[in-house]
Amino acid sequence: MQPKRVLFLCTHNSARSQMAEGLLRESGRGDFEVFSAGTEATHVRPLAIKAMAEKGIDISAQRSKVLTEYLGEPFDYVITVCDQANESCPVFPGARNRLHWSFPDPSKATGTEAEQLAVYSQVRDAIEKRIKQELL
Repeated sequence: MQPKRVLFLCTHNSARSQMAEGLLRESGRGDFEVFSAGTEATHVRPLAIKAMAEKGIDISAQRSKVLTEYLGEPFDYVITVCDQANESCPVFPGARNRLHWSFPDPSKATGTEAEQLAVYSQVRDAIEKRIKQELL
């Protein structure tokens, strides 16, 4: 059986979509081919990498990509994980299923690094819960 192809979209492809990609790749046990992209590319945020490392998942080699890299490719699921990406990309050609999961932007967290990391970890856990509920 072919693995299901999943694309997670966010605005900058720097935190939420990157964490979602790493979580599904890890928990999907090879049943999923997972990608992430943004409406614009920036970089993977260091606190997203740290939050994932807390779960034993290394996303440090992942890179921020623009969604145009995936236009025309077939996907079983295209999932936006932020409201802005959902608004700017209401339809994705080649997607069998189009879902929107709204998560707060952890990059907007303030305070000490530990306080900011706690926000990233909360968002990571919310994404993981949604993946388990709807995809696994």
